[in-house]
Amino acid sequence: MRKVLREEILTGNPIRIMFQLGLPIMITQILFTFYNMADTFWLGHLPPTESGSAVAGLQVAFPIIWFLISFTLGFGFAGIALVSQYTGANDQKNANRAASQVLAFLTLAGIVVSVIGFFIMPAVARFITNARNVSDTAIKYMRVYVIGVPFLFISAAFQNILSAKGDNVTPMEVSLITNTLNIILDPFLIFGWWIFPRLTVVGAAIATVFTEAIAAIIAIYFLMKGTKGVKISLSDLKIDLQWFSRIFKIGFPAAVGNSGTSLGFVVLTALIGRLPNAEIALSAYGIGDRAIHIIFVVVEGIGAAIVTMIGQNLGAGLIDRAEEIAKAGIKLEFVITLIESALIFAIRNAIFIIFIPGNIAVIQEGSKFLTIFILGLPFFGLFSAISGVFRGSGHNVEPMVGDLLRLWGLRLPLSYILSRYFGSTGIWWGMTLSNVIAALVLYVFFTFGKWKVPIIKPEKLTVEESLIVGEHE
Repeated sequence: MRKVLREEILTGNPIRIMFQLGLPIMITQILFTFYNMADTFWLGHLPPTESGSAVAGLQVAFPIIWFLISFTLGFGFAGIALVSQYTGANDQKNANRAASQVLAFLTLAGIVVSVIGFFIMPAVARFITNARNVSDTAIKYMRVYVIGVPFLFISAAFQNILSAKGDNVTPMEVSLITNTLNIILDPFLIFGWWIFPRLTVVGAAIATVFTEAIAAIIAIYFLMKGTKGVKISLSDLKIDLQWFSRIFKIGFPAAVGNSGTSLGFVVLTALIGRLPNAEIALSAYGIGDRAIHIIFVVVEGIGAAIVTMIGQNLGAGLIDRAEEIAKAGIKLEFVITLIESALIFAIRNAIFIIFIPGNIAVIQEGSKFLTIFILGLPFFGLFSAISGVFRGSGHNVEPMVGDLLRLWGLRLPLSYILSRYFGSTGIWWGMTLSNVIAALVLYVFFTFGKWKVPIIKPEKLTVEESLIVGEHE
């Protein structure tokens, strides 16, 4: 695998380039999914008196953590849009400047989020579930995890910046090293193997923070050295209010959409956490959610490729080619998620037997969850692809509306109402219907064509003219 060149993104076969750009991201996401699954797997193999609350506590912790970080990570989409479009326009100076300011923005925000999160998370965990053993477990995990949030934001900035340039291989290689180390460390710190103390959920959190710090150090090294197509400098890292304002304006809708979505998942988890069978339902949802992330590996890989390709082609003024890429990507995501959904359905029982053996109640509930939820997953593929088109163009309002509609307008009301009559089954149906309806609404936004207007105002060029400009600048 190698970095995909600008010329290839502007002229190559769209499907082939999507897979070339997306494959490293898919591998990165597989590693990230395995790392999350490793936490769940090892905690699920604690003694029966501990495993249920440990797995359920992790499922309470994740939406809270995502809520804390999602608003700020939304500004990373501004970095992708700016760096990719300046790259498409062959303006390396502004591409470097945009990358430096996005990194500074996210690092400062990470420190703020870490401090705020440490103090508010106990109240949020206890709001989500009345099961005190579950909320206490979640709090123990999160109080360690938030220490690593600034490192996480640095890594996210690094991945966004290089992805915008067409280099998804380097972030994949960094992820391979750090996530493998995390997976290896987990059982030593959870069970107290060798010289390590037995820390259960706290051990899982420590392993994560340690490896995130390593990833951040590697990211800063590559960006300062400038060998990966982008070079940041100390002078460019100084806060520039004009650039910060621009990043904020472009990224704010994505940040609102992200945080609105994540808050919606906090409330959704609270609905599950207050069911009569809360521990069973939370465990089933947690394990099933991680299995579904295997499908999201391809969705996120192709989606990220669409963002880069749309950004660079719009930056180069190739509007017609950008439209061709958008249509091809939308069809591809829908078909792939349809096939993957069928596969998950076929192995749904085996998934739960592997993760929490012997717990028949969780296995039965989890199988029911996956049977219902995967019906809407192809539509989530459609939703993700269209969101990628808008974000690559720098237009984040439509995806924000789609995100908020999916969670707040549809999923939460439907899940709440249906759960009153059908318990956990009603929640699973509410989640499914929200994906279907929101995807169709976002597709209507796509047909309006606003996304075809780039944010850096290039001239409309033919492919040949764009390449000539690139050669002579």
